[in-house]
Amino acid sequence: MRLPRILAPRVSASAHCDLPCGVYDPAQARIEAESVKMICEKYQANTDPEFRTRAILIKEQRAELVKHHLWVLWTDYFKPPHFEKYPHLHQLFNEATKLAGAAGAKGATDPTKADELLQKIDEISKIFWETKQA
Repeated sequence: MRLPRILAPRVSASAHCDLPCGVYDPAQARIEAESVKMICEKYQANTDPEFRTRAILIKEQRAELVKHHLWVLWTDYFKPPHFEKYPHLHQLFNEATKLAGAAGAKGATDPTKADELLQKIDEISKIFWETKQA
C-alpha cells in the first residue's frame, strides 16, 4: 500500500480567504461611492435635462458597483471569526448596501446620501484593516 502514501500531500496550507488577501480592499467600494457623490453634486449644479438624465444613469451604475464590492467583502473576505469579533458587522454591511441601493444613493440625487454611504464604507474599512493586522 505504498501508492496512497506516495499520493498523500506532503505539505498542507490553510488560508482564511479563497484567494490571496491582496484582492480584497474596501477602497474599490469607496472609489465608486466617491463617484456617486460627485455625480450628485454635478446633478444639483446643472439644470440641463439631458445632462441630468445621463448623470442619473451613470450614478446608478456606480452605486450598483458599490453594492457589488461591498457584497464581495461581506461574503468572500469576512469569515465567522470576524463576525464574532465585530458583532455589528452584518448590520453595518446591511446598512451600507441599502445606502448604496434604491433607498439610498442609487435612488437619490442628494449628496448627503452619498456622504452617509461613505461613512459606512469608512467604518467597514476600519474593521477590514484591523483584521489584516491580526
